[in-house]
Amino acid sequence: MNGRLKAAGGAVGGGLLVAGTTSDAGKSVVTAGICRWLVRQGVRVAPFKAQNMSLNSFVTREGAEIGRAQAMQAAAARVEPTALMNPVLLKPGSDRSSQVVLLGKPVGELSARGYFGGTSQGEAQYAGRREQLLGTVTDCLQELRRTHDAVICEGAGSPAEINLRRTDIVNMGLARAARIPAVVVGDIDRGGVFASFFGTTALLSKEDQALVAGYMVNKFRGDVTLLEPGLEMLRGLTGRQTLGVLPFAHGLGIDEEDGLHVSLRGAVRESVVAPPANAGRGPQPHGADVLRVAVCAVPLMSNFTDVDALAAEPGVVVRFVDRPEELADADLVVLPGTRGTVRALAWLRERGLADAIARRAAEGRPVLGICGGFQMLGERIEDEVESKAGVVDGLGLLPVRVRFAAEKTLARPAGEALGEPVEGYEIHHGVAEVTGGEEEFLDGCRAGSVWGTHWHGSLESDGFRRAFLRRVAVDAGRAFVPAPDTRFGVLREEQLDRLGDLIEEHADTAALLRLLEEGVPEGLPFVPPGAP
Repeated sequence: MNGRLKAAGGAVGGGLLVAGTTSDAGKSVVTAGICRWLVRQGVRVAPFKAQNMSLNSFVTREGAEIGRAQAMQAAAARVEPTALMNPVLLKPGSDRSSQVVLLGKPVGELSARGYFGGTSQGEAQYAGRREQLLGTVTDCLQELRRTHDAVICEGAGSPAEINLRRTDIVNMGLARAARIPAVVVGDIDRGGVFASFFGTTALLSKEDQALVAGYMVNKFRGDVTLLEPGLEMLRGLTGRQTLGVLPFAHGLGIDEEDGLHVSLRGAVRESVVAPPANAGRGPQPHGADVLRVAVCAVPLMSNFTDVDALAAEPGVVVRFVDRPEELADADLVVLPGTRGTVRALAWLRERGLADAIARRAAEGRPVLGICGGFQMLGERIEDEVESKAGVVDGLGLLPVRVRFAAEKTLARPAGEALGEPVEGYEIHHGVAEVTGGEEEFLDGCRAGSVWGTHWHGSLESDGFRRAFLRRVAVDAGRAFVPAPDTRFGVLREEQLDRLGDLIEEHADTAALLRLLEEGVPEGLPFVPPGAP
């Protein structure tokens, strides 16, 4: 490395936008991979996403809420996540409205029409808001570029969403404001990647096209030499080279950034079935049974990454369910977080899941509620904030009363439970009053075989997770013993290294460095017709 990338003396570091032909094209993976590859080269790098729509969020050490994908990318860059890395976070509360989180703090609920405009009056109102938000995000990006050698920016959706271009602050709007080059990622596994690359470019204005420096193919299966003629034709049509062909890789296990809807049958990641720890894993047996975990895929499910640490355990099988019969063989049922606690509670009752969970509790079979799931397990919920439904009966399985407060709790607690140290993070409006129970459990309680807490991420604490699974196995009557050497943090680091390997081995890293060091290439041709 020639050293030109260094941002010494307050100089602005290099910047790159990773855009995509579609949502879920692989922007988050590529951004994380570039961050991990760069930091391994000794580059001080930071991730950035100007505006994120996600129900999976994280709390930074200063108490700011950001997208969980940006926290994962910060881990890839080996830096502490901050609010600068995701200044605008939209958390959907329905099909048409979202909570707006600005610089890590919630500032209110807005409809999509109110946020993006849609009427003449709305357009006028948004013009000022867009300028304010664009100023905020470019200030954050400028600060990161001042303190890092490079900043890798992730786009959102597609830069060719022509209906939203005038309000864009995360794709080409950001690239134009910060004058940084863009690389467009396409998912070839979906098919039509050449048309997607060409169409995306051709729908951009001349000024936006001037910043599109190249393409990157993601999730390729097969012999790359068969793809090369198409890549050459694409270069002839657009004047832009493909900067990498990344192979399809199973089980990357990164923190997913969701849209508003999560498919119960396809899009929700299910764990690979792991064998019990004694199945060829050394001379000492750790248990004869697997442990089955069923996660209720409630509406507006948030932070379902909480169960990733369970899925990482040998012999633990995690699946997402939406029918009561799917709980029958489960050793542990998890009620996860949600942005709509009252709505999710009604959904459980409508589908018969509430009755099935109550029967489990009566039989002494384990149930765990996290955040919104914890609130649903209580006796009653008083909500004049999220759903404005007033007083609603909970499932009555924990001696807890919940009142929703206008101010959101954002915290990074740490403590001890089940005789083990544990850390987590809290993101909730509901304030829980624990009135009884047989045992304290983090900030919640245990009653019989039912457990509840507001703490996200607690299961990533290895000793605590193993202690909890031992208790679950006893209550479930399973001869399951957790492996003594599963270290979730190490597994996560290995996954991030795999992302870095994808970039190092399959991308044109010299070209990526040139973009970071030299900025936007000169003379990129215009591809007609351009933006309408």
